[in-house]
Amino acid sequence: MAAAKPGGIDTAELDAVLHAVGFEMQEVSPSLLSGRLPVTGRCCQPFKVLHGGVSALVSEGLASMGAHMASGYSRVAGVHLAINHFRSAALGDVVLARAVPVHLGRSTQVWEVKLWKMDPSEEGKKGPQIAESRVTLLCNLPVPDNLHHAGDALKKYAAAAASTTTPTSKL
Repeated sequence: MAAAKPGGIDTAELDAVLHAVGFEMQEVSPSLLSGRLPVTGRCCQPFKVLHGGVSALVSEGLASMGAHMASGYSRVAGVHLAINHFRSAALGDVVLARAVPVHLGRSTQVWEVKLWKMDPSEEGKKGPQIAESRVTLLCNLPVPDNLHHAGDALKKYAAAAASTTTPTSKL
């Protein structure tokens, strides 16, 4: 899949809010989205741990992008988000997030998003899971005429990912 590297995936182009909290996209496809979030002061609550709302933001952001692609770039809208927080991630940790579809229907989709602390001893290796969410979205909504370009960045990165590798495991 496309990798986060110079000239790789520009998170700001895909989701300005995720970019604002420091999220870095790593993989983009209609069946898997992933990325990492360095836990910095801009995404922590006062006790210097990852804010639960940021975990929810990451979940809905990844699920929405995935649902948009999986629906053929129709408009989607989140209607339900349920998230469980198991552990905290502290200032300085790096969090890995992965989203996969659970149900891809004609009018609704359900996505599962898991977040883990990354193992500091081995780059890219998952450590303990910190949160898990389910996001339900309405899909195949009409795209307003003035927003037909809304999926262009996702199309670009999904096409690049499809041309470089084949999918591996979901989670």
